[in-house]
Amino acid sequence: MTLHHPPSGTPAGPPEELLPEPRSPEGRLPEDRGRMIRRRWLTAVIIVLLVGIPAGYLVISAGQSRESGIDKERESSVVGLQDNWPSLMKRRVFEVPVPAGASGVAYYETSNWKTSRLYVRFTTTATGLDTFLAESGTGRSALTSGRITVSDRDADIVGWTFPDGLTWSGTTVDREDPRPSTDITVDLTDPAFPRVFAVSTTSP
Repeated sequence: MTLHHPPSGTPAGPPEELLPEPRSPEGRLPEDRGRMIRRRWLTAVIIVLLVGIPAGYLVISAGQSRESGIDKERESSVVGLQDNWPSLMKRRVFEVPVPAGASGVAYYETSNWKTSRLYVRFTTTATGLDTFLAESGTGRSALTSGRITVSDRDADIVGWTFPDGLTWSGTTVDREDPRPSTDITVDLTDPAFPRVFAVSTTSP
């Protein structure tokens, strides 16, 4: 019987097995370059969306808030003066103490993103004027003859006119922030029944 020996140099043993593919220390297959680029690109897009969307929303909201304030002021301008007393809260907030017994009371309020104004007109007595001025933090001595403190802009908004030939006097009450300042113009043509025009401005 003839024995067959393996060729010299060829080790005896089972057939050669395929070596496993190299893996990363975490046990994952190494990531090819294309997949890595796609993953990084997706991560960048997600970050941009997470940061950009809230920032864009804030900008849009601020713009809408400002436009809303402007629109509100425009809408109020259409209404004009209301022949009624402003609420007690409005009188307190704007510090316009309309005296008891005043007649011909009318008011108008505007508000936007920057300032709020309360326009008030009324006729009172000589005593009522003194009371109004005192509660506003001023007095008759502060009234300057011939001075009209209500600006042309404010007068145009509510349709007030201050014609020549009448006895006008005015003053401005300045208060520390955040309290409002008040422009007061008085028609003293009939001293017994002065007519008051007041514009109180506050910055929220």
